[in-house]
Amino acid sequence: MTANRRWPIDRLVPVLAATMVLLSIALVLAFTTWWLLLTAFVAANLMLYGIVGWCPMTLLLQRLGVPRTGYPATERIDR
Repeated sequence: MTANRRWPIDRLVPVLAATMVLLSIALVLAFTTWWLLLTAFVAANLMLYGIVGWCPMTLLLQRLGVPRTGYPATERIDR
């Protein structure tokens, strides 16, 4: 097992989306309900990602060198 494993885009996009939704909820509670627009934007991008397979965040992550899919079968850990 190597210590230098990077998460693929398939796992990072939902994690980043969930982080943004939680952030927008905190901003709604702290400031104004206009921050719900951020939640709507994240939801629209998740729908786009689910239907088409890409969203603006996937394009950015690909340019940063993040692998598109999961690890090769030889590197997976059986549980």
